[in-house]
Amino acid sequence: MSENFSVAISYGENLGYVEFDEATKKINVVIGDEVAKRKAEEFLSQVHEIKIPHETLLDFTEEKINPQADAESLKIVLTRLWENTGVHVDWSRPVEYVKLHPHY
Repeated sequence: MSENFSVAISYGENLGYVEFDEATKKINVVIGDEVAKRKAEEFLSQVHEIKIPHETLLDFTEEKINPQADAESLKIVLTRLWENTGVHVDWSRPVEYVKLHPHY
């Protein structure tokens, strides 16, 4: 049985989360700011060309990453979310906390 992956996000004063359902390959963005939600959903629905590191600091290859393929691909694309949308990924914030407290 596969598990869902989720991670906290923030935008301005709003807290939320991104959830990925492994079974359906569906990404769900939950946040109280409609601009942030739209930006994140649009970004996470696209395939991105990302330089992936390998053996050394100079060893990168550009790969096409589909965030909807699996949780690992989503995690890679999430590392580019903030610089492209202004939506910050709060990797260390517990999602359960965000569900109870959707604002700072």
